[in-house]
Amino acid sequence: MVSVHVTGGTGFVGSHLCNRLAENHDVTAVSRSPERSPVEITGEVERRTGDVTDFDSLDFTDADAVVHLVSLSPLYKTGGLSHYDVTLRGTENVVDASERDGVDYLLHMSALDADVDGATEYLRAKGRAEEVVRGSGVDSGVLRPSVVFGEGGEFEGFCRRTTTPYVTFLPGGGRTRFQPLWVGDLVEMMDSAVEEQRTGVWEVGGSDVLSLAEVSRLVHRADGRGLKVLPVPMAFARLGMTAAEYVPGAPFGVDQYRSLKLDNVVRENQAPELGVEEYDLRIFAEYLDVEL
Repeated sequence: MVSVHVTGGTGFVGSHLCNRLAENHDVTAVSRSPERSPVEITGEVERRTGDVTDFDSLDFTDADAVVHLVSLSPLYKTGGLSHYDVTLRGTENVVDASERDGVDYLLHMSALDADVDGATEYLRAKGRAEEVVRGSGVDSGVLRPSVVFGEGGEFEGFCRRTTTPYVTFLPGGGRTRFQPLWVGDLVEMMDSAVEEQRTGVWEVGGSDVLSLAEVSRLVHRADGRGLKVLPVPMAFARLGMTAAEYVPGAPFGVDQYRSLKLDNVVRENQAPELGVEEYDLRIFAEYLDVEL
């Protein structure tokens, strides 16, 4: 039985992952707020206070493996801390603590198109964090998922927040494409990677590709409403989101505009390498219990 520590273990993905890992391993959820989680943690999971931005708060001395999940959401504008503060510096701290405490294996959750020269701050911070992980002295694996959906997640809420019922305007008509991945499938892949201490980099997504407009229609259909999407020219969207960057409390800014210009789909779905065949992946419409 392996001892696994999960940073962000009481977050959306972390809660699901801890429940999965606890079936076969000793699991510790490391979190700034270990008493709160969007999904009930039902397994035998120890909860420990730890902040990845504070190196001295991290203790992996009894961990064989660490799964590092913590980052800020790319869907909304950041608050006081930047992606570099949390994603990059946090990863540096997790890697340093793993090396210090003799951890055998580190699994890091990154993002599709993570690149030090990426189009958004989020992707650049993820790219630099990957370099830190791959340059460490700990055997490591890196997962690059598309957008993740499921109980306790924010993807559905994001689609509702960015649209209005029945008739809505979307930048570019909502042509940005996603490959939504169910959290249950993602944590199955993570469990497989940890179990076998797999090393490498894997791009993973769901089995269908949907535009933002299609995703929004499905979300509203699940609420019993139709949705007509009208396009907003991207130039107007850029002006609006650039202005919103400087408005306190506004959820979107420049990074979100730049994200809308990028498709969030894999080049090759490597889910089968982690034990989940593409035909077994749960699709977004099935999760919502609606017809495509």
